[in-house]
Amino acid sequence: MGPQARDPVALAAWWMRANAAREALGWAATEPVVRVHRTATSLAFTAPADQLYTATEINEWAWCASVAFHDFHAPGHPSTHDTASALHTLQRFAAEERCPDAIALLDAARAHGVPALHDDDALSLGLGKHGRTWPIDALPSVGDVPWTTLGTIPAALVTGSNGKTTTVRLIAAMLRAQGLRTAHSCTDGLFVGGGASDAADVERLESGDYSGPTGARQLLRRTDVEAAVLETARGGLLRRGLALADADVAVVTNISADHFGEYGVHSVEDLAAVKLTVARAVAGERASGGWLVLNADDPLLRAQGPQTAPRIAWFAVDDQALPADAMALPRCATRDGRLLLDDGVETLDLGAIAAMPLTLGGRARHNIANIAAAALAAMLMGVYVETIRKVLAEFGRSHADNPGRLQHWAFAGIEIFLDYAHNPDGMTALLDIAQARRGDGRMALLLGQAGNRGDEQVRELAAVAARYAPDLVVVKDIDGYLRGREAGEVAQVIRDALLRHGLSESALPVRLREADAAREALAWARPGDVLVLPVHSLDAKTEVAGLLDALQASGWLPGQALPDAG
Repeated sequence: MGPQARDPVALAAWWMRANAAREALGWAATEPVVRVHRTATSLAFTAPADQLYTATEINEWAWCASVAFHDFHAPGHPSTHDTASALHTLQRFAAEERCPDAIALLDAARAHGVPALHDDDALSLGLGKHGRTWPIDALPSVGDVPWTTLGTIPAALVTGSNGKTTTVRLIAAMLRAQGLRTAHSCTDGLFVGGGASDAADVERLESGDYSGPTGARQLLRRTDVEAAVLETARGGLLRRGLALADADVAVVTNISADHFGEYGVHSVEDLAAVKLTVARAVAGERASGGWLVLNADDPLLRAQGPQTAPRIAWFAVDDQALPADAMALPRCATRDGRLLLDDGVETLDLGAIAAMPLTLGGRARHNIANIAAAALAAMLMGVYVETIRKVLAEFGRSHADNPGRLQHWAFAGIEIFLDYAHNPDGMTALLDIAQARRGDGRMALLLGQAGNRGDEQVRELAAVAARYAPDLVVVKDIDGYLRGREAGEVAQVIRDALLRHGLSESALPVRLREADAAREALAWARPGDVLVLPVHSLDAKTEVAGLLDALQASGWLPGQALPDAG
């Protein structure tokens, strides 16, 4: 925004122009939002749902005109030199974008208590099997909508720094085991299964990162869906907001230092505020009063969470961490090695933690937290306790249950962990588990980071790895996540940091492609070793998991040649 981004005179001039444009277009009065942060200033205001592109034009024009950024003017867009001409252009934009039929339907939906989804292409009234969708250029009149047939479905939002995908998959598995045809979205794609079919028969609809509003809307518009569990990542929240204004449950797993420097997020406190946006889906003006499910082990969530929603349910690894005022609330935590679920009236034993496959015999503390969060959320969505108990006793036995998240292989005298760890807290949790299995053997680690992390964040991740004194670190890129960096640029930052922490040159081979990095670690391995393979791109995870399955099935031994890459 230039050097004037903190100038109160420039900011006042921006709102004077933006507000004048709002009045000229006949929009309802609103107050500006001005958020000054470390690297920039964010400017926003409320606009009609059918004229958001025009609102964006107003925002940009008002600022550029106020600070004389005339070079930013493009032909056909509002003139920064001539206010009268700019208002004429903005009125034309608004007239072209205006969709009164959509506004009438959205107003009627609120009056009927029916959830609605609205984007450039379509408008939906109701969700899942209780919903209908129309193309935006073929909308019905309010009187032609079958309002009595429209409604909602059980829905959960899951956000946090770590554990989102595992928690989503667990809740979805519980809903499917309850007999509901359930859709879920996550960083691996869009999925639907359960209902009349086998609960374990889950179809992948799309591959890729669908942890934002686009994937959520795609699932919520399916008329065969009876419940939905939606991973809700930071990026989608900041760029597009919430996909769903009313949910039964919103889960925040934890807050970890990550993604600093983007969209005005410069601290864990900022990040917590972003993640807690999901509370609006259970406590906002359009919400019907669901539950906010929070991690009592996270000090930021304990501090900020209670101010965001009136109905809070707490989970923790150990029940000693639960707030004193949580004793009359729904909660889930462990005591004496057993997972206890409480609905606020009765305490129910879900079983021994060590017997739940996801916990690796109780060693995976982060998965104990994920299990507690999922069990609590599922109960609040109406899943029977016996169903929750059954899913926890089985989920994780198959690699298909939770692909790419703490998958474990043990064959030919070596142990291998395939995981998604991507920030210091996640890497610490993963390496704690590996270290406990290391014994007298050696440890190899793959290490890379996405290109949108700053160099200091990359070095912090390398410092975590160095604390565990791995015998080999194969330095890599993350396939498809260069995010504006050159190939090998992040890998070089990691390697330099590891050298400064005392690792030797010979222990730091570079294999930029993730699957090649995994093959390097396997070629190095000998009986007694532990291999820790954080792999992030979906294609690489699939390739590496397939290779490990093939090696185990073939009786491959460490030191033997690996099969050629497919």
